[in-house]
Amino acid sequence: MAAPAHVGKRILVIDDDMSTLELMSTILGCEGYRVAAARNGLDGIDRLHTYEKPDLILLDLKMPGMDGQGFCQARREDQGWATIPLVVLSAAEDVAAQASKLAAVAYLRKPIDTLKLLTLVRQHCGKPAAADAPANG
Repeated sequence: MAAPAHVGKRILVIDDDMSTLELMSTILGCEGYRVAAARNGLDGIDRLHTYEKPDLILLDLKMPGMDGQGFCQARREDQGWATIPLVVLSAAEDVAAQASKLAAVAYLRKPIDTLKLLTLVRQHCGKPAAADAPANG
């Protein structure tokens, strides 16, 4: 039996809350995703420089050091990073508006709902690469 299309896909999770970071890393890892974790935007930028390009970024907005907005500014300045789909994570009331300003493909309210997390990740990261997709015909 073939492995699901998402197995081995890479996700960068950026969040300063260690319990949230560990929970998301564990859940996604158990689903077959390869997860890199970062504690703030600067750490996230470092991960982009030193690891394989992720297929999806999950980003908290409020963090010490470099927050989510700062991370997005740096991400936009690199053409290779700017195309990586982004999902915003936040407990803020205006998370939808903030996600829209950052050109995120989606957002999740905190505390994170595991089923919603997995659904969004599969939606934006679980698809086979274009080369692996069946041809239309």
